[in-house]
Amino acid sequence: MEPYIRKIHYYETDKMGFTHHSNYIRFMEEARIDFFEKLGKGYREVEEDGVYSPVMSVSCEYKRPTDFGDVLEITVEPETLKPMRFTLLYTMKRDGAVVAVGKTEHCFLNRSGKFVNLEKTYPEVWEILREMAE
Repeated sequence: MEPYIRKIHYYETDKMGFTHHSNYIRFMEEARIDFFEKLGKGYREVEEDGVYSPVMSVSCEYKRPTDFGDVLEITVEPETLKPMRFTLLYTMKRDGAVVAVGKTEHCFLNRSGKFVNLEKTYPEVWEILREMAE
């Protein structure tokens, strides 16, 4: 799957001129939404059907600074996949060099906050994710 491309905006930098660390979490969310759209089952469509995937935990390790005008390539790949939860890995690169790596853990819930089994609810999405995670 093609990476998500993200250009760093001036307002995302700090006093030192580097991209503020908090923005990388946002970049991961943008890449995750793009990832699911490319799979053919975007967040909006799934949420309209009553399935939500909130973030349960997030981590990011910063390797190199980036700044205004840099272009990031962000790849997303499943690390673990279970019918009611999943973990995604993110690799963020600038000019081929890794600048940050991240991880998010999610679960699947319905509108009332109860766990949903993705394998049963969205077998086509489950199958794509399962194949990618293997």
